[in-house]
Amino acid sequence: MPIFLKFNDDQYPFSNVKEVRKVVRAILLDEENKVILHTITRDDRFCNQTYFETPGGGVDEGETFKVALKREIQEEVGAEIQIITYIGQVIDFYNLINRKNINHYYLCKIKRRGNKHFASAGDQFIKETRGYEINEAIHLMSNQEDALVSKLVKQRELPILMEAKNILTMLKP
Repeated sequence: MPIFLKFNDDQYPFSNVKEVRKVVRAILLDEENKVILHTITRDDRFCNQTYFETPGGGVDEGETFKVALKREIQEEVGAEIQIITYIGQVIDFYNLINRKNINHYYLCKIKRRGNKHFASAGDQFIKETRGYEINEAIHLMSNQEDALVSKLVKQRELPILMEAKNILTMLKP
């Protein structure tokens, strides 16, 4: 059963919401069943931090969630994927840019590797992409800094990683 969560942004002052962005993200398993995480390094108006985040991004006008997810993973990871199951939805806010995000998470598996080709402005912050055992991914996310963007990403993604672990446990033969 999919999970549905909502988090407010308590790191930046709220003024109003000017944009609603639909987002797709993957708990992406590599060939060794490790969870792919990006290491993000920012030094901009949001923060000066390094933190972990799952691959994914915005849904373009006219795209389905699944088409957008496949495109985003191709761009950021350079992989063709198989979607295993829908994990759930997380609504969160980035007050600094007056945006509400409606994030849809899927459990996916890499089918084939290719070349990544960063396409969005946010991709410039991706410094490394690699796989981690699910417990290590949860540990890394749990230990992220509890401030600014790192906290916003952590509160959104940690429950999803924990649910993905539950799903993976149920899928094991």
